Amino acid sequence: MGQRLTQIATRTGDDGTTGLGDNTRVSKNSLRVHAMGEVDELNSSIGVLLCEDMPDAVRTLLVEVQHQLFNLGGELSIPGYELLKAQAVLVLDQALQTHNAALPRLQEFILPAGTRAAALAHVSRTIARRAERAVVALEGQEALKDTPRQYLNRLSDLLFVLARVLNRHRSDGSAGDDVYWKSERMARADGAQD
Repeated sequence: MGQRLTQIATRTGDDGTTGLGDNTRVSKNSLRVHAMGEVDELNSSIGVLLCEDMPDAVRTLLVEVQHQLFNLGGELSIPGYELLKAQAVLVLDQALQTHNAALPRLQEFILPAGTRAAALAHVSRTIARRAERAVVALEGQEALKDTPRQYLNRLSDLLFVLARVLNRHRSDGSAGDDVYWKSERMARADGAQD
């Protein structure tokens, strides 16, 4: 990882292959490249989310997540190498516990909606799940450490919780809430109250 990019358009990928960090070349359609791409898309999605107004603690956490996702991408690009440490999963566990404790208990499913920031967090959550599936698919063919899969699993949970946090965060000080799914059960309960 000591080399820095000095030339972006190398044209070496014109044949449908790409270079990994260990200097091997693989098809751009390989499971490893798919996993790397999903992690890159997730990191980019969080970058868009970071353009939104949010509490400082959430911003700091998401910036750290971006760094860890870069480590994960690096680990995926070098077969057998470890960059993402188990401590990164523990950081997500702690953040999940802290942010979830401040939220009201869910009584019903919520829609991936609300504020723009919350909706973007939900988009990132779904990309995290896709990245996790790509890593699991790669694990079916090659030996990987557990940390990448665990990190993506925990991150998708955290992004769900952060979407709820962001639905309650309003720069004007007004109160916000989640957007609840209007299930048949809830409709019946509302009708019984009328």
